[in-house]
Amino acid sequence: MSGVIRTDAAPAPVGAYPHARRVGDLLFLSGVGPRQPGSNTIPGNVHDAAGQLVEYDFEAQCRQVFTNVRAVLEASGGAWTDLVDITVFLTDMQRDFASYNRLYAEYFAGVDACRTTLGITALPTPIAIELKCVAALTASTR
Repeated sequence: MSGVIRTDAAPAPVGAYPHARRVGDLLFLSGVGPRQPGSNTIPGNVHDAAGQLVEYDFEAQCRQVFTNVRAVLEASGGAWTDLVDITVFLTDMQRDFASYNRLYAEYFAGVDACRTTLGITALPTPIAIELKCVAALTASTR
């Protein structure tokens, strides 16, 4: 069984791709950022009069990313505990890694997913974090 998943419960993708794709028992999520569904606003971003980003609330973005990942999982028939691999992209590793690690421990308690964290210079929208996830759907979600 394979299928493409799109959901209004998560922000629309910024390109021509689905929220997730199921192939057999594996679910591959496209990169998920902290934009809010419906409005596409980014929690905690502060802009100057010219519209330039001047600061951001990393913890607010983390919490929204986790909410968005959960929304895609649920729309796919999966659950938080089905996650097996998480790749994290941070635009400011030095500033944000400790906060990310603390929030990850809070949100992912009991989830034994592998994790890789990468520091990168930019993401397609003015966000500080993006997650790329893989889930193995259990017999109850088939």
